[in-house]
Amino acid sequence: MREWHAEYLEACNRHDLEAIRSFLDPEVRRAHLPGGDRAWLDDLDALFRAFPDWRWRRVHLVVEDDRLAVHLRGSGTHRGPFRGITATGRHANVAEFAMYRVAGGRITESSGLVDELTLLAQLRRGVP
Repeated sequence: MREWHAEYLEACNRHDLEAIRSFLDPEVRRAHLPGGDRAWLDDLDALFRAFPDWRWRRVHLVVEDDRLAVHLRGSGTHRGPFRGITATGRHANVAEFAMYRVAGGRITESSGLVDELTLLAQLRRGVP
């Protein structure tokens, strides 16, 4: 599972949406977010368009049977619209925590937290 996650993270850091799709169950369930791989990929596409250099760094990974708990740091430079904020050129760096259930090499369930409040605050710094 550790190697599987390293490959998944590598695909994410390449912004390779088709490779990322291969790690997702087509009906993946996401807590408090629209389900399905299309919604997941749409969210990542919006992030990648806004932050073309966005990368994640794994801080911690815990594996238990078919489940992963991951602490990541995500960062990039704001070059396009994101959550209604036009490009600022600011660098953002935030914590992410995710729990995944993996079956057959694909994420079937996901829940977690992205520190989006901190991300938005970093982008709005100095913006009236």
